[in-house]
Amino acid sequence: MTNLLGHQSLADRRRPVSERIWSVYWPLIVLITCITVIGIVALWSVAGGSFAPYAERQTIRFLFGMGLLFAVSAMPIRFWLTMAYPAYVLAILALVAVPLVGYEVGGAKRWINVGGFSVQSSELMKVAIVLALARYYQMLPHKLVSHPLWIILPLGLIVAPVVFVMKQPDLGTAILFATVGLTMMFLAGVSWIYWIVMAVGGIVAAPYAWDGLRDYQKERVLIFFDPERDPLGAGYHIMQSKIALGSGGLSGRGLMQGTQSQLNFLPEKHTDFLFAVYAEEAGFVGSISLLGLYLITVLVLMSMGLRCKSQFARLLAAGAAIALAVYTTVNIAMVIGVLPVVGAPLPLFSYGGTAMLTTMFLLGLAMSAYVNRDETFRS
Repeated sequence: MTNLLGHQSLADRRRPVSERIWSVYWPLIVLITCITVIGIVALWSVAGGSFAPYAERQTIRFLFGMGLLFAVSAMPIRFWLTMAYPAYVLAILALVAVPLVGYEVGGAKRWINVGGFSVQSSELMKVAIVLALARYYQMLPHKLVSHPLWIILPLGLIVAPVVFVMKQPDLGTAILFATVGLTMMFLAGVSWIYWIVMAVGGIVAAPYAWDGLRDYQKERVLIFFDPERDPLGAGYHIMQSKIALGSGGLSGRGLMQGTQSQLNFLPEKHTDFLFAVYAEEAGFVGSISLLGLYLITVLVLMSMGLRCKSQFARLLAAGAAIALAVYTTVNIAMVIGVLPVVGAPLPLFSYGGTAMLTTMFLLGLAMSAYVNRDETFRS
């Protein structure tokens, strides 16, 4: 195991689990706690000042997730290197299981039942794709990173989940997977020539991709350009969201004072559009403050990665930062009408069990990278 995966100092091997746990980067813990607490307060407000059902469940999930983060960070990083590909295979199998044993919610079949719990398979892949790509580029000599032959496998690791997720159908998550995966390839050092080729290929393929979209997906794109074409149908979400954002003003209406949420004008107000609720109640100042917390969290994760000696650890931390940045950007852009509605939750903020736990797991991997930042591996 040691010859294959690398080496570790005797002092590191003798470090007790308790020492690993207390070696975490505490500023990151503070940041994610602040973001989640703000989200819990917003969920409390959405429920009319009631802790149940949303805020209560979200609190329990966060506490469980925090325990998960510490547990993941306490594991030797060589364990995660070993488990990277098996985790990816399990995530693919979970995606394959969706059309077979999954059940439908809101017209889309994206969930499976595991031990009495509802699990969104695509959320598991969010973690697995970061692990798999980080391991791949750890084992690949740097001189081969841009070799055409060695570009095929990482692209395959990205394309496979994208295809399965699109069949659910979930175009938004498929695009998010592709963005996270390709950005990790870029950070791993893949030549800029490939990005030019991909960009040109994307432009050429755009008309064919449009023809392959389902009617409701095409409608979402058209609504993005003209929400008023169907103000009571497909355009209703974004129009109500914009009203909520505008009515918040500079300092907001105050908790439980938002008309869009309290009068139930805003759909999905506790999940995908919770930021619109928060923006109406906390105003521009509160919204910018929350976005500032996300930005600092992403920068902290990247800083943690830069301190790591191994490519695997660096890409784990970078992958967590990329995933957090991409999902946050897409959700905010969707809420303010800059992107079409794709159903992407705001990490650590929106109500959701699987999303919360997988995000905390991913942050735990970044923390494990930081705790084991001095460890190196053989290529």
